Amino acid sequence: MTSERPDESAWRPAASFEALRLRARLLEATRSFFLARDVLEVETPLLGRRGVTDLHLHSLTARCTAVPDLLHLQTSPEYAMKRLLAAGSGDIFQICKAFRDQERGRRHNPEFTMLEWYRLGLDHHGLMAEAGDLLEQLLTLGGRCLEAREGTSYTQLFEQRLGIDPRTCETSALEALAGPDAPAAAGDRDDLLALLLTREIEPHLPPNRLIFVYDYPPSQAALARLGRDASNQLVAHRFEAYLDGVELANGFWELTDAAEQRARFEDDLVKRRRLGLPTPQPDDRLLGALAKGLPDCAGVAVGFDRVAMLAAGALRIDDVLAFPVERA
Repeated sequence: MTSERPDESAWRPAASFEALRLRARLLEATRSFFLARDVLEVETPLLGRRGVTDLHLHSLTARCTAVPDLLHLQTSPEYAMKRLLAAGSGDIFQICKAFRDQERGRRHNPEFTMLEWYRLGLDHHGLMAEAGDLLEQLLTLGGRCLEAREGTSYTQLFEQRLGIDPRTCETSALEALAGPDAPAAAGDRDDLLALLLTREIEPHLPPNRLIFVYDYPPSQAALARLGRDASNQLVAHRFEAYLDGVELANGFWELTDAAEQRARFEDDLVKRRRLGLPTPQPDDRLLGALAKGLPDCAGVAVGFDRVAMLAAGALRIDDVLAFPVERA
């Protein structure tokens, strides 16, 4: 019997040292960007008592003999950073590792670097402007010269690209557009819209343009507040940023209502039970911080590895990681 030979090159880094040096410059430039704006750098735990209730996020877990509870590797530092905001930190940013199960591919690694920051007194449009300034500066370090920065509402994007109004389009019409992939999303409008966005819209966004998509359907609010758009339609005040069809950032004009946030967590858990997914307890410490009073602010999370990938002109996230999961 012969045994499979181990990969003798697996000890080597996946990224070139040129790419790693670019990462270092991007990190330095990011910190300089926030230092110039008097935004405080913070650190929060990677291990937390609670996972996330979001249906599309899956936590990795760990056990520690010093703590009786199962711990969760954080999918984002958001909850802990909001606790700092409620305690009076002022504007803050963080560059940290985040972890998500069931995510591996050309643009995904289960352990990744996230940049997240919060700005008091800004709405989602104000934060989009600041995020655009930072992203353009970082991409320029890699030699990218973007053609334009532009914004469009979620509704306008679907109308322009697919000729439908996502607010009023019948679910059966969405299923027809999704084709054979529709059964996986069986009748769930948000899953169908997400599928169409990923498959039919993102790959066809114009290249070399930083595109901000804002004002999502209320059912996709997550931790964003609801409000009215220019046409007086109820929307979720959140945004995402894209370059070359790659999602780089996800931002919210933050919900500050503890009761509303608790209700959204409970709604997530109902859907998780229906789908047979784990049902983690809602983060009571986040809810306590919201009840104490989260200041009016907007926050955004940026996939730093993806920014590095596009700045370097790489096709895979592995090309800008020293040791992706298979080489860890």
